[in-house]
Amino acid sequence: MRLDFEEVAVSGLTKSYGATLALAGVNLKFSKGTVTAVLGANGSGKSTLLWLLALLGRPTRGEVRFGEHDARSAAELRARIGFVAHQLQLYPGLSGQENLALAAKLHGLADGADRAQRLAEQLTMADYWERPLRTYSRGQAQRVAIARALLHEPRLLLMDEPSTGLDERSTETLIAQIAHQRASGAIVVVVSHELSFAERIADRVVVIDRGRISEADA
Repeated sequence: MRLDFEEVAVSGLTKSYGATLALAGVNLKFSKGTVTAVLGANGSGKSTLLWLLALLGRPTRGEVRFGEHDARSAAELRARIGFVAHQLQLYPGLSGQENLALAAKLHGLADGADRAQRLAEQLTMADYWERPLRTYSRGQAQRVAIARALLHEPRLLLMDEPSTGLDERSTETLIAQIAHQRASGAIVVVVSHELSFAERIADRVVVIDRGRISEADA
């Protein structure tokens, strides 16, 4: 049985890289069926926050809790997390289709091929997704990364600048996908530098400034 949770809470979350303080005692809660947009200047700590929420790094101090679960259940929790990182972390020698097939295998999805096909159609990838990823434009690769994050129907969906490289049509599709995830009860956290995009997708906007929360609309 997969672990489940209805809230993610960070308390006193601090992350240092040597003398650089990336996050300075952040306290936030994210609830199911909501979209939180995180805004801030470059270097403000936005991506570090997502990285820690994805359990891909350890905080210097503080903790992240997924309902009643903490990082001691990291392996099982990662199976409930979908992450679109700014660096897409795809395999350039594989096609988009093969990248999704590998993700489906890692998640143990018996219907992975069907799910991948549906996402390919929804994100309009079918015309190119059998080509090696190294031949893709950034926008095409971005759509594959989005599909991979959605493939296993995550409880927590983390997206770092997900509209990067997307044209207007693809951006509208992305917005529709985020709305669908919200409606399905996912916890969605999106980092963006575009206030107009954030306002279209988010129930709440959080602003980070030099590792601290400077503004949050509840």
